[in-house]
Amino acid sequence: MSKAKKATPRWVCQACGAVTSGWFGKCPSCDAWNTIESELAPPSPGERPVGASNVVASTDAQTQVDSQPRRPCGMNEVDRVLGGGLVPGSVVLLGGPPGIGKSTLLLQASVGLARRAGLVLYASGEESVAQVGSRCARLAASHQNLLLMAEQRIEEVLLQATDRAKQLGALIVDSVQTVYSGAQDGLPGNLTQIRAVTSQLVAFAKHHGVPVVMVGHVTKDGQLAGPRLLEHLVDAVLSFEGDEERTTRLLRATKNRFGSTQELGVFEMRGDGLREIANPSEAFLTDREAPAIGSCVTATLEGSRPLLLEVQALLAASFGNPRRTCVGVDPVRLAMLMAVLDRHAGLFVLDQDVFVNVVGGMRLSEPASDLAVLLAIASSFRRQALPPGLIAFGEIGLTGELRPTPRTEGRLQEAARLGLKRAILPAGPKKAARTMKDNLPPGIELRLARTVAEAIELSFAA
Repeated sequence: MSKAKKATPRWVCQACGAVTSGWFGKCPSCDAWNTIESELAPPSPGERPVGASNVVASTDAQTQVDSQPRRPCGMNEVDRVLGGGLVPGSVVLLGGPPGIGKSTLLLQASVGLARRAGLVLYASGEESVAQVGSRCARLAASHQNLLLMAEQRIEEVLLQATDRAKQLGALIVDSVQTVYSGAQDGLPGNLTQIRAVTSQLVAFAKHHGVPVVMVGHVTKDGQLAGPRLLEHLVDAVLSFEGDEERTTRLLRATKNRFGSTQELGVFEMRGDGLREIANPSEAFLTDREAPAIGSCVTATLEGSRPLLLEVQALLAASFGNPRRTCVGVDPVRLAMLMAVLDRHAGLFVLDQDVFVNVVGGMRLSEPASDLAVLLAIASSFRRQALPPGLIAFGEIGLTGELRPTPRTEGRLQEAARLGLKRAILPAGPKKAARTMKDNLPPGIELRLARTVAEAIELSFAA
């Protein structure tokens, strides 16, 4: 009978994961100070980790596993971002700044899962059962299938989950930085513990076919805390964003093996929890009695959903080096648009301070918003408001030409539904323009332009 090998310690940087020969005050790899700690060496290749499976499946069996129905949580915005619901055996990491509402979102989603998918085990490493229960009562999120647990040892959490694996619809761990493994040294939240906890949760999810959702903290620069390896181990990474001064919350997917990463979920934080915003275009558009100078409405795509947003621009006299301040717009692309406006439209704006903002804290990432940004700047420069009910979208090239954007019909239908009456669009090929006019929603006047100068002229014309 062979003797068990005694685990040997090693020195690992908790910031970058580099292994050193001993303790150093400064990491030789990432230059971080006081981040090197001692930990046990990983098991040898011959040792089998707990929860692993030696079952070899054929391609037919794998197809049957992939065809298992998703488990919707009852919140349409969450299910849309996930791609239709939680996939059995998947691991989802939810990140966001402190106080943004991650626990609130998961509790409300847990109730929907408990009503549809069976038992849901909610393990909290930050709060007691009484504290989580009081929040459930405030959110009206109580259900007999929702089980609460206050535990920081991952082995105890997985023991309770394994006993109920056949009835378990989902396992939620809040958060991965507060849970630790007894088989590893170090405090909860360090690199070794996060890696060990995540590996055990992934093994449990794959072996029992139970979806696991983990909460992750973020650093000051908005990145998920812990090693980058954490994002590679999970199947989906969700980001819950928002502004402290606003009640709007946004749910995005930065990684999703079972769906698109372009979908967007919009919520409103209220006293009784998060409320889904089914029509976010109305929430982001400003309701004015009269048009404002330096404002233009555009249509952008967030996954399968067309979204109407308002772009605002303000030009002011510059004293010295002109400033370019952007919120929600790429500053490099703004500089390009201003150069095009100067060269091909005859509006000299390069010597002025330019401030551009997207209302509601949203971001415009696709080139289709170029035309709206340019028209907002032109409106502020001319000190003349665009006509009411106008929408513009299209990509702008360096030669001043306008290029068509995909899914024009869906954008125009969303504009017509919200009462907009005039659209400035790139002309494009004659066949495509003819098709667009034939499928034009009722109540919208279409004006096509081929150049930037022509678009500005058509926009301010009566």
